[in-house]
Amino acid sequence: MLVECRHLSFGYGARRILEDVSFSVPRGKVTALMGASGGGKTTVLRLIGGQVRPQQGELLFDGVNVATMDRAGLFAIRRRMGMLFQFGALFTDLSVFDNVAFPLREHAGLPEALVRDIVLMKLNAVGLRGARDLMPSEVSGGMARRVALARAIALDPDLVMYDEPFAGLDPISLGTAAQLIRRLNDTLGITSIVVSHDLEETFHIADQVIVLANGRVAAQGTPAEVRASTDPLVHQFVNAMPDGPVRFHYPGPSVADDFSEGLGK
Repeated sequence: MLVECRHLSFGYGARRILEDVSFSVPRGKVTALMGASGGGKTTVLRLIGGQVRPQQGELLFDGVNVATMDRAGLFAIRRRMGMLFQFGALFTDLSVFDNVAFPLREHAGLPEALVRDIVLMKLNAVGLRGARDLMPSEVSGGMARRVALARAIALDPDLVMYDEPFAGLDPISLGTAAQLIRRLNDTLGITSIVVSHDLEETFHIADQVIVLANGRVAAQGTPAEVRASTDPLVHQFVNAMPDGPVRFHYPGPSVADDFSEGLGK
C-alpha cells in the first residue's frame, strides 16, 4: 500500500470533518474519493500532502507517518507527489512550456536542455506538445487541465492526486481527461487518487471507490460493489436521489412554526 489512513480524525476548531477514518490506497491503482460536498475529500488530500496534520490517528505514505515529519521530510515526500488542482491553477504569467518546466527547475537541478526534453515529452503525453508556446489565457479550460496534468507528472511522482479534475469540462474534454488519468496511471506505473463528483466517468476509470459521509467511510470497494451497497446514504449518492439521509432543506424551524411566528408579530 502506498497510502494508509489509520483511525484518522481531523477538524477545524469545533467542527469535526473526519472521525476515525481508516482506508488504504494500493500501489499502481486508481482510487476514487467520493461523497457529498463537505464530506472531507479535499481534506484527505491536504492530510496526505502534510498541509494539515491529523488530530488523532496516522497517515502513512510509503510506510512513514506524514504527521510526524519535519519540514525537510515533508518537502522530500512532496517531490514524490503530483497534484492536479481544481481548474488547473496554472501560473498565468508563464507559458505552457514554463508551467510544466517549473517543478523541474525548482527541484530537479537538471541542465536546461534536459528540462526541455522532459517538458516536451510530458506535453506530448497529454497531446499538447504543439501548444508549448501558448499562454494560459490562450488555451481552453480542458487544455489548461491537461497542461496542469503534464506539470503534475513532470517529476515522475509515485502518487498523483486529482481534486475535481472533471469540474466545468464539456463532455469531450471530460472524456479525454478521464482517459488520460487512466492511461497515464497504467503507462507510468503511478498511483492515483481522484476526488470527483462525476459518478459515471469516475466509476469507469477507478479500481477502488471510497465514499466518505458524515466524517466516516460509508462504503469502500470496487465500483460494482459500491453501486450494490445497501447503505441508505450510499444508495442515495450513487443514484442521485433527492430524498434520503442527505436532506434538501437545511435544518431549521418547521414551515408551520415560521408562518405562525410571522402571524404573531
